[in-house]
Amino acid sequence: MPKQRSIPWVYRWSRLIMAGLATIGAVATGYLTIVKFSQSSTACPTNGCDIVLASPYATVFGLPLALFGFLAYVSMIGFAIAPLLVNPEKNKSLRSKLEEQTGLLLFMGATAMAVFSGYLMYLIVFEIKAVCVYCVGSAILSVSLFILSIVGRNWQDVGQLFFTGFVISLIVLVGTLGIYAGVKNPEIAERSTPGQSGLPITTTSGAAELALADHLTKVGGKMYGAFWCPHCHDQKQLFGKEAFSRITYVECDPSGKNPQPDQCQAAGVKGYPTWVVNGQTESGTQSLEQLAAMSGYSGAKNFQNALPGS
Repeated sequence: MPKQRSIPWVYRWSRLIMAGLATIGAVATGYLTIVKFSQSSTACPTNGCDIVLASPYATVFGLPLALFGFLAYVSMIGFAIAPLLVNPEKNKSLRSKLEEQTGLLLFMGATAMAVFSGYLMYLIVFEIKAVCVYCVGSAILSVSLFILSIVGRNWQDVGQLFFTGFVISLIVLVGTLGIYAGVKNPEIAERSTPGQSGLPITTTSGAAELALADHLTKVGGKMYGAFWCPHCHDQKQLFGKEAFSRITYVECDPSGKNPQPDQCQAAGVKGYPTWVVNGQTESGTQSLEQLAAMSGYSGAKNFQNALPGS
């Protein structure tokens, strides 16, 4: 009697490993989704995560990009474990059918995620120019899922598999470029209906804040931001309601109030808020002391507002 061929370990464990990796991804993207909706800061070793989350690329169809990532990871978990929930001794044919169907779905989903993650890495390096550890980690998870979806089972028709992968990759790339066309092209972005103002400013302004705001306006200083950006709101809170009303503010999101995305693109804005003062460009929330130094302000500096937690 011939010796039965042993099943490679990767065939036996690939689905559980993929489910575990997808769970890690779901937790990370779920956390980022909560951060985005709550307009709070991320637990990140650098400010790169907040810069990426505050960029126009982090919102798709008015929703956090992280939310779509969360749904993708949850779907991968479902595809991975679905056949494992069927007892092979009681219903072998059903389990075999599920393994066949979900195996292809795992490959298609992992391919789409890996391609999109690759494009996101391009944006982070060349457009946003800030490192987000969560995004990098998600990219690693996506590529790992892609590799496991290929080596985790015995594919009968490899040619058909890679043709399917090519088609999925093409669809994802074309779709992604179409979705982000508004970010790169203000004429497309302005087709949205504007009007959202974001959270109200709850702090009041002292004499020093008012004087700095007037000085920034006098020297042509501008703040570029988006109504939903938590760091933009922090910046507004530092000035207070009265002083910020004197600041030259440019709304970059076409859904915001009085949007001017063409000015944002012309200024090369990659993240929010971005300040342009006296030829200098700084991204992120700036202290009033920093803005005073950038603008050459020499008036009173007894600013009364501070960032939350500072």
